[in-house]
Amino acid sequence: MKKILFLLFLCPLILKAQNHSENIQKIFNYELTEGHTYENLRYLCKEIGNRISGSPQAAAAVEYTKQLMESYGFDTVYLQPVMVPHWVRGGKEQAKVLNSSKLGAVDLNVLALGNSRGTGPNGLVGEVVEVYGIEGLRKLEDQVKGKIVFFNQPMDPTLINTFQAYGGANGQRGSGAAEAAKFGAIAVLVRSLTNRVDDFPHTGNQRYNPDYPEIPALAISTKDAELLSSLLKGQKDLKVYLQNNSMMKEEVLSYNVIGEIKGSEKPEEIIAVGGHLDSWDVGEGAHDDGAGCMQAIEVLRIYKEMGWKPKRTLRAVMWMNEENGLRGGQEYAKVAKAKAEKHIAAIESDAGGFIPLGFSSTGTEAQRSKLASWRDLFTPYNIWKFDVPGGGADIGPLRDQGPILIGLHPDSQRYFNYHHTAADVFEVVDQRELELGAAAMTALVYLIEQEGM
Repeated sequence: MKKILFLLFLCPLILKAQNHSENIQKIFNYELTEGHTYENLRYLCKEIGNRISGSPQAAAAVEYTKQLMESYGFDTVYLQPVMVPHWVRGGKEQAKVLNSSKLGAVDLNVLALGNSRGTGPNGLVGEVVEVYGIEGLRKLEDQVKGKIVFFNQPMDPTLINTFQAYGGANGQRGSGAAEAAKFGAIAVLVRSLTNRVDDFPHTGNQRYNPDYPEIPALAISTKDAELLSSLLKGQKDLKVYLQNNSMMKEEVLSYNVIGEIKGSEKPEEIIAVGGHLDSWDVGEGAHDDGAGCMQAIEVLRIYKEMGWKPKRTLRAVMWMNEENGLRGGQEYAKVAKAKAEKHIAAIESDAGGFIPLGFSSTGTEAQRSKLASWRDLFTPYNIWKFDVPGGGADIGPLRDQGPILIGLHPDSQRYFNYHHTAADVFEVVDQRELELGAAAMTALVYLIEQEGM
């Protein structure tokens, strides 16, 4: 009798798992044969281009994604206002070694870091002091007064997790100028954050300390960082000329773009899936983060095309201003809290359109265990990593409201070849890898809207 009761209990579970497996296969098959993700990304990159917050291109991207979601017949598509910073690069930057005893005058490949102030039209000249990270700067203190600080800490090539390597070196970019200004430095050059030695400087956000001067901050390509370091080893009085015209302007009204399919059984429970619509002002923002935005829209499009009615409400969210302010993610969480909305999960794709390996997550033990319990449903698609901590920058502000935060976790070995550079263009995104990521996100959303969290 006990055996019969056990079988009666087990049969519905087996049937449910089989049904889930079949529907996930349908998702993958559909996306890999009839997906729109790649073509939508092409339009965003080639017809609109890079999309820094406050720019005309960012405004165009808002309108494009709004119209795109409306064309797919989502239940609701709307704009969520948010004030964003408006930083402009102000023309081409220059950097030149002036007095090398070996090479004479040498041009260096540089890009102003995000939110950097300019040198003025005449530029500035200073001797260069090389340091490795913020700790290296603090060891020198007053020795950098009146000089250009050159932060030359590389990403650790021995770390297989390239995001971990990025995090280990990112402090010098994010707060290098603020820290150097405390000791009287007149500008900073920061080694680009990539494991490759190449000619592409990588921009990225940096933050000033309001108690100290806002000095110019520029990234230097890894190839020229190696050159500058070698020249400094034989010549301590090496001088560099810097010139950039970047500036911060008045804040601008922009928008998060939100598309929604209302849940049929528990509409009050929300699953948000998205990426950030803004990008840096070089390249086309293809991997960072046009890919994530188009994958998120595809999740809801697949539901519409399949004729599926989700039990819980699905939202595709295009967050604005992740790169140099995070205003969109903060505003989204603020509005959700004010409306007492109940997010059970928030999923972000912001690690590139590469082949998916799994999902990172931040949440309670019960939430993360439930996510991990679905692992076997993904292994047929070579998606197997479910134990990685993480989530995403734009969904982070939602954490205190209780949802599990989930990040699509693709193979990241090539990501920092393109991250924040002019090389981040549509042509470096592989269609199949991008579509596999969209299918993986849709499959996970399917399980969450069916089973809850």
